[in-house]
Amino acid sequence: MARMAGTPGTPRVLRAMNDRAALDLLLEHGTLSRTRIGKLTGLSKPTASQLLARLEAAGLVLATGTTAGRPGPNAQLYSVNPAAAHVAGLDVNTERIRAAVADITGRTVGSFRLPTPHRRAGSAVEQVVQAVDGAAKAAGLGRTDLHRIVIGTPGAFDPSTGRLRYASHLPGWHSPALLDELAAALPMPLEYDNDVNLAAVAEQRIGAARGHDDFVMLWNEEGLGAALVIGGRLHRGWTGGAGEVGFLPVPGTPLVRNVTKANNGGFQELAGCNAVLRTARELGIEVPQGSLPDAAATLLRAAAAAQQDGAEPDGGPYAELLARCATGHAVGLASIVSLLDPELIVLAGDVTVSGGEPLRALIQSELAELAVPRPRLVLGAVEMHPVLTGALESALATTRDEVFDTSR
Repeated sequence: MARMAGTPGTPRVLRAMNDRAALDLLLEHGTLSRTRIGKLTGLSKPTASQLLARLEAAGLVLATGTTAGRPGPNAQLYSVNPAAAHVAGLDVNTERIRAAVADITGRTVGSFRLPTPHRRAGSAVEQVVQAVDGAAKAAGLGRTDLHRIVIGTPGAFDPSTGRLRYASHLPGWHSPALLDELAAALPMPLEYDNDVNLAAVAEQRIGAARGHDDFVMLWNEEGLGAALVIGGRLHRGWTGGAGEVGFLPVPGTPLVRNVTKANNGGFQELAGCNAVLRTARELGIEVPQGSLPDAAATLLRAAAAAQQDGAEPDGGPYAELLARCATGHAVGLASIVSLLDPELIVLAGDVTVSGGEPLRALIQSELAELAVPRPRLVLGAVEMHPVLTGALESALATTRDEVFDTSR
């Protein structure tokens, strides 16, 4: 809840607290009657009526119909006004920018995908503006109708310099003036976060980590990374580099030096999409066409299906592919859990998730032999665009605190 202005316990602050409680209930339930809101909040009928009248006058709730099919008179139903605010989220990688707009209830009302391969280096601001405008137009809105934008990228913007670090493979995003140029081009608050961190936000709010305050999310797609949630808060590190575990030196791979220039590291080489393809070739498995992460995901999906269906005898090449991938994951995770001792590990990203329950179970078993802490491993539950979902969830959390604060 946002910090309330004024003196705690004053009628103004208490009204604002009741207003926020009612709005949160409406977000959770969709629609509620005055009587139901009163029961859930503990407010009297007159107070609940005053609250709803106040929120309706402020444009925060709407009367949306009446109950029917029950004994007695129909009751007026209320819901959060979806037009009270809109936010945008962006998911940026080397091939495309995916953008979406959501209303204050969290419903996605517009989306846009901008392909960006081989774009000139200086066009990052132009790309972002084009993606924002495309998603806003799809929602029937203009750029100025957006209250906040959250942008997810590989790597992280160093808070002391404003420059993007740990993502040398993302062209056009490394100018020290980039953030100032984006702020000048877009007339609303902008926030930036690492893409894996935002995927973890999605898992914490609506996915597999819901209700957990201490967890690690291991992400495996184009690159290998982790998000660290400690005490309910993302731990980003001094320069934003916490969780860049793809660079982690691990047993079983050559020691990679000058990792920033190589944009690679031991854990990436042991368990990333490139390792899946290399292992498949060694086992005589045909590697499908497509991008590295897509090809790796296809192979692990086929391997998991073969194991679940009993289509391959024990010790076959697909079983061996899963076993080696599990060991690679567990070796890196052993260092992470030994340091952090998290309650939960969420395995996310298309590559690992494609291995399904067979791969998850093998990683769990391997990790139990390599580390003393034995956190539970689960597969990520946010299936559609978790980075973009996390960007929207992050933008919505801040925007709701601002828009729903009726004490001002």
